[in-house]
Amino acid sequence: MTPRIPLRPLARILSARAKGENPDVIERENIRVRHEEMRDRSRLMAEGRLFLLGLAFFAAFGVVGARMGLLAATEPVEPVSAAGGAAIVAQRADIVDREGRILATNLVTHSLYAQPPLMVDPARAAERLIEIFPDLDVAQLKKDFSGRRKFLWVKKKISPEQMQLVHEIGDPGLLFGPRELRLYPNGAIAAHVLGGASFGREGVRSAEVVGTAGVEKTFDTWLRDPANGGAPLQLSLDLTVQSAVEDVLAGGMKLLNARGAAAMLMDARSGEIIAMASLPDFDPNTRPRVAAGTPAGDAPVFDRVVQGVYEYGSVFKLFTIGQALDMGLVGPDTILDTKGPLRVGKFRIKDFRNYGDRLSVTEVLEKSSNIGTARIALMIGAEQQQAFFERLGFTRSTSIEIAEAQGSKPIVQKRWSDIVSVTTAYGQGIAISQAHLAAAYAAMVNGGTRVTPTLLRGGGGGGPGAGERIISAETSATLRRMLRLTVAEGTATLADVPGYEVGGKTGTANKPDPKGGYYDDRNIATFAAAFPMSDPKYVLVVSLDEATETSGTEPRRTAGWTAVPVGGEIIRRAAPLLGMRPELEQVAEAGIIRVRN
Repeated sequence: MTPRIPLRPLARILSARAKGENPDVIERENIRVRHEEMRDRSRLMAEGRLFLLGLAFFAAFGVVGARMGLLAATEPVEPVSAAGGAAIVAQRADIVDREGRILATNLVTHSLYAQPPLMVDPARAAERLIEIFPDLDVAQLKKDFSGRRKFLWVKKKISPEQMQLVHEIGDPGLLFGPRELRLYPNGAIAAHVLGGASFGREGVRSAEVVGTAGVEKTFDTWLRDPANGGAPLQLSLDLTVQSAVEDVLAGGMKLLNARGAAAMLMDARSGEIIAMASLPDFDPNTRPRVAAGTPAGDAPVFDRVVQGVYEYGSVFKLFTIGQALDMGLVGPDTILDTKGPLRVGKFRIKDFRNYGDRLSVTEVLEKSSNIGTARIALMIGAEQQQAFFERLGFTRSTSIEIAEAQGSKPIVQKRWSDIVSVTTAYGQGIAISQAHLAAAYAAMVNGGTRVTPTLLRGGGGGGPGAGERIISAETSATLRRMLRLTVAEGTATLADVPGYEVGGKTGTANKPDPKGGYYDDRNIATFAAAFPMSDPKYVLVVSLDEATETSGTEPRRTAGWTAVPVGGEIIRRAAPLLGMRPELEQVAEAGIIRVRN
């Protein structure tokens, strides 16, 4: 702080008196100097304050000008009232196939809503809207537009063309809101796998897209999680193979007048599902509503692969023979008494036709003998058979990542008597899903280890051979040879696709009659196959519901005439798409190499 100068400094006063000067002049001069200093300080402070105030005004006007420029450069939008609650997050991740091809994505569209208090001519607007949207009720629209409601939805999804037509009506009470729509660009392809989506919470500016079925529902939380950074959900499906499987299956269903059809193609070692089809199907873009009272199996949204549980018949004989071989009870060449009928308690077991009084175990599978399979089942015993089926997963739901699969549990007998053991050995009296059957066949041919079917790319877990061991590798190799003979010389010759070493087993199971017993003319025809049998890479299961082949003099309903040719055509179409080339097949008994074209 500057020291204060006295107005009458003593030294100067004494000096002035000595010189005869007036001392009051000194005081007046000091007062003047002090006032000038005070004035200068006040002026500097005022100038500083004015400068700061000017800067503040400049910044404020700059912000206002910048905001005005930004508003002038953007498109005009309707004002939106602020609303409480959490914002609706509409963005949903894509779903892609194993090669990254789009299966489900998002499309920006608009919704149409009305604010009747703002409408100029409600009656005219209602009549014009009916021309654009014929499914609306003109009387109800006029009533709503002229009532007390201040807001109502007209259409929650409209196309750009429809939006333009509504614009041309010119009524200020008809307004639009942006909307994100779930789009399935491939239509009905893989419909049951994808399932579908709909709107959850809705607002004028956005709507929440939620999964309603299939993987859309199973992975709904993951697909809506912003933490994933927009990464797509990658499935194990191959879009091109899926399309081919559905095309062949639909053709076979139509040609054979089947009520329904299903097919599943799976990697025999990893469990990754390459294709999964159920017919009839639907378009997930417009998922249909099922009318009340419609039987589940007749609804297009019903998934026959994972939801439907059926008795599959003779395809089960592979499990019975495989268990007996693994236990050392029989060998491939063991001769069995197949003279019929075979009596088990008060029941009689018969074959489809007379195959002779003695058959080897290999011939029992090749010719599909019920009597031979029944004798093997009696050797195994009910308790051990039941435990084997539990290890194959026939007593619990599959873990396939589809919401519908969780409620589909196999139907097995509570009391496992001898007759239950016998009938179960050839696939009657036990009902499982096609997914169960495919997984069990994979375990039989892949070296003997169980696989877990999955719809996720890389989701098989553990890699080949990492699952629980079901049978030995030696038993698996024996079963592969037997399955190959069944296709080459047995009941499935129509699936012997040259160059791919197809092996498989047929099954024709009569459908249960709700009144008791079984129908004579209604069945489920199934072909369970694997290829190539020298080193199985894929398992295929094809089923047709009430299929009939009518090219001959009499209708034929067995799987050899229905499911087998459809399965063979699927392999013929799908194998090249999977990168498999026809290979030379060695015929061991002749010591030559057969060229498959």
